[in-house]
Amino acid sequence: MKLLLKVILFCLFGYMLLSPWLDKSAESLDSNKEEVAKPVIKEKPLHNVKLPDFANMHNVQKRKQAFFDLLKPYVIAENKRILTQREQVDLALTELELGYEIPTNQIAALTDIFAEYKIADEINEDSLTVALNRVDSIPVAMVLTQAANESGWGTSRFARIGLNFFGLWCFKEGCGMVPNKRNEGRNHEVAAFKSLEQSVKAYFRNINTHPAYQQLRDLRQSNRYDEQIILAEKLLYGLGSYSERGHAYIEELNQMLVTNQRYFGE
Repeated sequence: MKLLLKVILFCLFGYMLLSPWLDKSAESLDSNKEEVAKPVIKEKPLHNVKLPDFANMHNVQKRKQAFFDLLKPYVIAENKRILTQREQVDLALTELELGYEIPTNQIAALTDIFAEYKIADEINEDSLTVALNRVDSIPVAMVLTQAANESGWGTSRFARIGLNFFGLWCFKEGCGMVPNKRNEGRNHEVAAFKSLEQSVKAYFRNINTHPAYQQLRDLRQSNRYDEQIILAEKLLYGLGSYSERGHAYIEELNQMLVTNQRYFGE
């Protein structure tokens, strides 16, 4: 009996010593079960465009080429559309400067252009001059460089889910995707698009109309008057407001522009 009592007391004492670790081990097992049981929710794309799997392209050269090949046709097409609009604006301004009236068949097209580029004035020499500052192309290399930078070469959530390769914001509830790390009190979303064409057009519209990029448009206009060729490396210095990083952002874009020249094909 004495031996049995000693065994029981020894077991009891041992359990009391080990119980904290046993409890933690049980909690850890329960926690692991919860983690395993928790379903992983895969965010569905908000579009029907089949994108290359950039994240799994381990050859850097091939990934870069695939990225630029994806967006470049849309950038070229948008520049072509804008230059056609510019010709219409330039023609109307020339007609007024020569003392002629703008033909009625041109007015409708000019009205649409003014609405697209947020020019509220009536059509006259002053407003057409403003239009020429806004209705202009953007170098393909600059657009592609920004797209690569803003989207992490097409791997960002916003590029994959919403075709937003340029980090464009919108401010109407439900207009896009809510950033995972959005600060409390902020109401912006990251815009989502249904097509690559829409995405590229939104970028051009932003650069060509937003007051923050007036310096870029002035640089472009000066560049056009002086050299007739709009240079990406000069226009980059008008992007100081595009990122909170300011000058550091511009320098990073400049470095990317130099590094990736061979992919642009301009």
